[in-house]
This record gives sequence, C-alpha cells and structure tokens, in this order.
Amino acid sequence: MSTSSASSPPSKPTADGYYDFHDEDDVRHLHALGYKSEFKRDMSPWANFSLGFTYLSPVVGVYTLFAYALATGGPPMIWSFLIVGVGQLLVALIFSEIVAQFPVAGGVYPWARRLWGRRYAWMTGWVYMVALLVTIASVVYGAGPYVAATFGFEATVNNTIVFALILLAVATAINFMGTKVLATAAIIGFTAEIVGALAVGGWLLIAHREHNLGILFDRFGAGGDGNYLWAFAAAALIGVYQYYGFEACGDVAEEVPDPGRLIPKAMRRTIYVGGAAATFVCLALVLAVTDIPAVIAGEDTDPVSTVLTEAFGSGGSKAVLAVVLISFLSCAMSLQAAASRLAYSYGRDEMIMGSSLLKKFSASRHVPPYALLVAAVVPAVIVVGSKFSTDAITKIISFAAFGIYLGFQMVVLAALRARLKGWVPSGKYSLGKWGLPINIAALIYGVTAMVNMVWPRTPDAPWYDNWIVALSAAVVVGIGLLYMAVHPLHDRSTAPYSDAIPMGKP
Repeated sequence: MSTSSASSPPSKPTADGYYDFHDEDDVRHLHALGYKSEFKRDMSPWANFSLGFTYLSPVVGVYTLFAYALATGGPPMIWSFLIVGVGQLLVALIFSEIVAQFPVAGGVYPWARRLWGRRYAWMTGWVYMVALLVTIASVVYGAGPYVAATFGFEATVNNTIVFALILLAVATAINFMGTKVLATAAIIGFTAEIVGALAVGGWLLIAHREHNLGILFDRFGAGGDGNYLWAFAAAALIGVYQYYGFEACGDVAEEVPDPGRLIPKAMRRTIYVGGAAATFVCLALVLAVTDIPAVIAGEDTDPVSTVLTEAFGSGGSKAVLAVVLISFLSCAMSLQAAASRLAYSYGRDEMIMGSSLLKKFSASRHVPPYALLVAAVVPAVIVVGSKFSTDAITKIISFAAFGIYLGFQMVVLAALRARLKGWVPSGKYSLGKWGLPINIAALIYGVTAMVNMVWPRTPDAPWYDNWIVALSAAVVVGIGLLYMAVHPLHDRSTAPYSDAIPMGKP
C-alpha cells in the first residue's frame, strides 16, 4: 500500500521548538488510509515521548515491585532491566515500522487490522483494551497507600478506594481538556519523574550507599539451594512489567505532526530513557538497602519506605512520595489516553456495540468523550469492587501486564505473517533487510516473557491461584470469542483492512 507523499519543507519552528510540517501532508496520508481525523495535531515530539515515558513510568514500576524482586532474586535481579530492555526494543522497532506506514489513532487494533484482518484485529484490540482498563485500575489503586503515607492517613481499604477514585478523576479531567493540555501534563509528569528519580537516586548513591557494585552479582541466598535461574526468572518480572510505555506514542498518531517520522523516534527514546531511569532508580535503592538478607528473609517487607525514611527522614520522605504521586497520576493519565484512543478507533470502524457513542467527538475539546468515559468508569468499578473482595481484585489485576504483552505479540505475529506474505514496510521508518530477523527475535522474546509471566510459582496455593495469570487470559479471550460469535459487528465493518499484504496473497 502506498504511503504519504514526501514531506513538504519545514516552516518556521513553533513555540514548542519543533518544526511544524504542513498539515496537508498528514491529512493526505490519513485520507489515503481511509480516514479523516477530527483530532488536532497539538502534540509535539517532546510531548509524545513524555506520554510514552509516563505510561512506562519507571518510578511507579520500580517502587511497586522492588520489594518482591529483591526478596525473590536478590540484587542480581537488576540485570533483568537490561535483558528486557533489549527484548522490548526489538518490539518497539517493529512497531516503529508499522506506525510509520499506518499512523492511525488506536495503536495495536488498527495495526493488526491492516496487517491481518478484521477478526484478528478485533481480538487484538479486545485483549489490549481489557489489559489497559485493568492496568489503569491497578495504578490508581496502587497509589492509594502512597497518598495515605504522604498526607498522614491510615491506608485502610476505604481510604485506598477514595484516594484511587480521586486520582482517577483528576487524570480523567486532564484528558477531557484536550490534546494540548494532555501534552503539557505529560511533559510536567515526565520532568517531575525524571528530576525526582535523578535527585533521589543521586542522593542515595552519594550519601546513603551501603554497598559496592559487587553485590549486583551476590544473591545473598535468594532462591535457596535450588537452581538460581528460576529465582532470577521470577524476580525478572520487575523488568518485564517495566518496558511497555512506547506503544502509547502510537496511540495518539493523529495528534502528532509528521507522525511517520516522529513517533518511531519517540518510541525508541521511551525505551532508552525510561529503561535507563528505571535501572538507575533500582540500582540506587539496592545499594542503599542496609540489610538485604532481612528483605530476602521477609523481615523487611517494605524496603523502599525503609530506605527513604533512613535517607530523607519523615519530612523528606514525604517530599519524595509527592513526586511518586505525580508519577502515578501521569501514568494513569497516559494509560487513559491510550485506552480512549483505542476505544474511539473501535467505534469509528463500527466494530463493537456502542460504536455510535464511542466514535462521537467533542467539537470544542477535540477528544472522544464517551471513549474517555469508558476509560474512567470501568477502572472505577474495578477499584470500588475491592471493597467487596480484595482477593477478586487481585485476580483481575493479575491479567494486566500479561494482557499488554499478549496484545503486543499479536501485532508482532501479524507483522511477521504479513512480511512472509510479501509486506514491505513503506513508511518513513524501515528496518530494511534487518526487518525479518528482528521480527522473529521480537516474537521469540515476547513468547518467552509471557511464559515467564504465567509460570506457576506458588505450589502451596490452590491450582487456580497458581495458574491465575493464564486462567485470567483464557477468560478474557474466551469472553471475546463468545462476543464475536453472538454479536459479529466486526464482519460488517467497511473500514480498510488487510491492505498491508499485496493483492493476490490473502
């Protein structure tokens, strides 16, 4: 399929510091793909990168999983950041080729639609949509205890629910204000998070370092007497759960000028900068933990709070927690933006019940209001549900990260299939002869990571808890298949599909 014509020469730089390419090129490209966008291209390259970074949110990821990873695998767990970073970079490179040719709002769903077809795209989007909505709930719920600690409240279930709903409401309000406000908020969130990460990490390394770098090769007895590989694989989930913000850069493709050139750059920067920041934060925390054996033995179950209190005192640690809260808010905001664009994309293509509402657009704010409401109401219901069963909410949330990986790998598989059927990426970014081997490597990495995520690690628990991630994925896919059979709107959608594959090779 042909892509846009060559870009027009850049005009004068805008106030954001980037060159404002003539909108006509982007309009023509999108029109050639079968769409007329209602979004405003108000998102600068810097803001697009910031959106991906805050979705990835190294502070949220590290602070949430640090205790588990250190207790499970000891200090060597930090090497998982390097391994996973390389693997996810391969995925980001494949996504870069796809978004450069198909810069359409919604991310994985429209990409799978163009690379494979309507039914496959429906399932890809369904899996990813559920994962995003659950992830939004998990992020705002996970922020509850930090809100309580910051403002001196007890972290009860009721308080956690209230704080989570407040955070969700603020994120929703920011998204409703339009692309320009979202872009500004993303930049503020990125700045606060990166400055906070550097400041906290730097201070810990300079003034509160308890160990030298040699401990990064010392497991301190983690994993017991068995094969350490299994302990490391379990602890490596801190890295696996970290690197998937880059896709959000492509979800807002219709809000970025010259997306075929700028979004691939933003995706790669998200991996580089986000991964480096996460690794730095984790390194600083590991070297600052006074009693690592106590963490591994389960005697210190919250080493992050212990380190922050020791290093900054009660007052200083609250200032750090304030930065952490900004990170949680920015992460929720970016996730909502991604989920709403995906829901809008579904609605625009008339792919799901309620499409007439999902595709509606606010003429004043240039956002899809009902799609945004879905990205707010469903997570809110999940959060409120914790009042009745925290265990049930934990089981629901267990699908979040796996669902994101599954959605990603469905696109990677679709790209490999299309490539083998003759697809030659023709956007402004291409891997050339490296496309096929990188595609294969990205798929191998993704499948390996998913196997690691579903692998049962609690032999003493009931079988359904031991296999909860795999079971939750099976339930989500099963519900999706049932819906497709009962309400097959996807087969009636007339929007373009399967056009990446050359004619005559269905």
